[in-house]
Amino acid sequence: IGRGTSTFDGLSLAWACGIYLAEKVRAFTLFATHSFELTALPETIPGVTNVHLTATDYQDRIVFLHEVQAGPASQSYGIQVAKLAGLPDAVITRARHELRNLETGGHLTTVITRPNCEPRQNDLFTTPTHNAVIAALEALDPDELSPKIALDNLYSLKSLLGES
Repeated sequence: IGRGTSTFDGLSLAWACGIYLAEKVRAFTLFATHSFELTALPETIPGVTNVHLTATDYQDRIVFLHEVQAGPASQSYGIQVAKLAGLPDAVITRARHELRNLETGGHLTTVITRPNCEPRQNDLFTTPTHNAVIAALEALDPDELSPKIALDNLYSLKSLLGES
């Protein structure tokens, strides 16, 4: 709720939705969020409680324990979930560094390193050049591919990328 807007707008929308769902709709609701401030809703609305699913951090990886426990979650696992989603190790390492800065009252760092090459910028108003990878992708019908043929096509596309 409120994704893509300012933090305060999003939090305000989520708070108002939580109150509406509890008081007006009287819904049995699962309300998942990253806004820890919403865990204060039970203090103001009778019948609202916090529960969370257990998870643990094991060897820098999140392990979901799939157990419902009373109360709000005591920890966020955003960086572990980002790693699980495949973000590059350099991003994860930098995120951990930034998190330590923020948790100790510091600020986000602004050191930016750039490679010694011109940045590539796509022109929004021109048609991209038609290359072999695009032509191969356009020729595929994903609904007609078996998993094996899809994997073979993926390897083929990867080799085409290496040639260009």
